[in-house]
Amino acid sequence: MTKADNFHLLRFLFALFVVISHCYSLSGTPEASNWLCIVTANQLNFSQIGLGGFFVISGYFIFQSLTRSSSIFEYYKKRFLRLFPALFVVLLLSLLLIPFIYDGPVSLLKNRSYWTYLPYNLSLYGFQGIVKGVFDDNYYHSINGSLWTIRYEFSLYIALSFLFYIKSRKVLLANLLLFFFGLFYVLYNFYLSTFENVNWFNLLGIHVLNLGTYFIAGSALAALNFKNWKNRNMLALVAFLFILLTIYFGYFTNLKHLFFPIFILGLGFFEFSFLSCFSKFGDASYGIYIYSFPIQQSLVYFGFVNYNQLLIFSGLFSVIFGYLSWHFIEKKALLLKKSSNF
Repeated sequence: MTKADNFHLLRFLFALFVVISHCYSLSGTPEASNWLCIVTANQLNFSQIGLGGFFVISGYFIFQSLTRSSSIFEYYKKRFLRLFPALFVVLLLSLLLIPFIYDGPVSLLKNRSYWTYLPYNLSLYGFQGIVKGVFDDNYYHSINGSLWTIRYEFSLYIALSFLFYIKSRKVLLANLLLFFFGLFYVLYNFYLSTFENVNWFNLLGIHVLNLGTYFIAGSALAALNFKNWKNRNMLALVAFLFILLTIYFGYFTNLKHLFFPIFILGLGFFEFSFLSCFSKFGDASYGIYIYSFPIQQSLVYFGFVNYNQLLIFSGLFSVIFGYLSWHFIEKKALLLKKSSNF
């Protein structure tokens, strides 16, 4: 991402879309009452847009990161520095918060789930949402329900890394990615009932296929050099029109992976000169995403159960923590990418 594109802004908005969706479930408000769900006949909600957009953009830029990496170690080093320092801090801060809100029947020091919370979640695949005695009376009991997607993201990083040793063979790369996109698309649309409940390393088949198809689409478009397509803007507009048509005729769920990635990437590269400067503030999206859920749960615990109240205050605090996370943790961690001592 550069100052000449809109991807910082898009990621920022996608993170806020997830915040908006979570406000419904965490305040006990039916999300079906949301205007977006109503106008799309429950085919679309804010979190679907946010997660889909995140994985498309991630697939695009992680593929580029892979091709720029001089070694497989450098690739994984960059991925580690992007995800884990900020994740460790939010988990640690959650542990520091818990003693002030703990209502369990046994001493917190004797509560095993308190001690396993950080290592299990830091491992990604041992995801632990609940500490017994924390948020037990909230509508939703998980401390940070947003973290479930990170293991899918990291798994896709691992899968993409297998292409490292053929990265110079651009035609082969593009064809392989198109093949896997087609495979995932077919499995999601025609064989989902077979795979949706398959659980492998705590990865559910339905999420692997859904999020994975978005990610692979982004990577395939990167391999095909989408940024330099002559008719890129026109294709993005056509994709948007098809999205509207599929929603109108009720086929969005089946066709979303075909049109949504082109629209999102086209929007990201469109020349909005007055918006591209948004990047100068930094990338708060990851911080917003990982901090918003515990912020929302804490607000509900202290009585902010009205949806509008929760949305306003959690949105504000999430943005603040997102930028603090970027400037004091993520940005500093990324500086280590150029260090030869790591």
